[in-house]
Amino acid sequence: MSKIAPEWWDYTTLDAELLRDAAQLTAQDLVELARPGFRVRIIDSLEEFYLAEALEYIDAWRQATPDNPVGICGPIGPTEQLPLVARLVNDLGVSLRDAHFWGMDEWVIDGNEVSQDHPLSFARADRELCFDRIAPEYAMPPGHLHFPSANVSEYEESYSAVRCAVMQGGQGEVKHWAFNDPVRREGPYRDSPPSPDEYCRLGTRIVELHPLTLIQNARTSGGGNIPLVPTHALTVGPRQTWLAEKVSIWHPGHHDNPFGMRLSTLMISKRIADSSVPMSLLANHPNVQFMFYHGGIGTCDAEMH
Repeated sequence: MSKIAPEWWDYTTLDAELLRDAAQLTAQDLVELARPGFRVRIIDSLEEFYLAEALEYIDAWRQATPDNPVGICGPIGPTEQLPLVARLVNDLGVSLRDAHFWGMDEWVIDGNEVSQDHPLSFARADRELCFDRIAPEYAMPPGHLHFPSANVSEYEESYSAVRCAVMQGGQGEVKHWAFNDPVRREGPYRDSPPSPDEYCRLGTRIVELHPLTLIQNARTSGGGNIPLVPTHALTVGPRQTWLAEKVSIWHPGHHDNPFGMRLSTLMISKRIADSSVPMSLLANHPNVQFMFYHGGIGTCDAEMH
């Protein structure tokens, strides 16, 4: 049973030996867990970390041509790279005429995505932090910005029409990418979580969020005000994730904790796919990279405060 929320699946339901092994990993161990199809890199400074993250946008968009539109799917956590993306586009004169962007997710209230007036709106954050800052002569056509909505068909179809060079994201405390959270422990999943194959068939959809996700988003975006955080959200699905040529996960150290970053790295490296740890399902994607800020790796040693 989960030690966090007994009515849910999550990483605390895993085998105790696996959890112990993850906690013992050093920063050097993380790098050595790289394998073909799974790259692990540690960056020493936050400045270089977020610049490298921003450059993934530029590298993807520069591949776009009228006959070969190319896009990147980007996160709201982290967000520090977004103003840098706009600055690079403007200063380097990168035309986004044939480029595309997908937002990963959006909050849902009463069965519909929130409007951009909502203080936590992800689409609003993407626009304010990045796209509204790009000079008109370089700007992306409005129709090339794809944000998930309750009517998911248009969003899903856009992945078939445009090549997704990179799906970039962070890792939440429940070990998700986007809002691909573990599921409730009920119905067919009362005694076991969905199999990796079953979970990875899921598309863009409305999901109920694990309690840890609510707590994390209140902590990182709302000053700890949990009542402000919606309980449901739209999220890009594994099915769309596997259409991305590369999945790029960035770990600055404040979205998930030292233990969580170690656990998902170990599981992907050893190809231990378990939907209780959704990030571990990326073990089956052919091109995944984990980027760590060195100062955020920390340790799992007991330390009283």
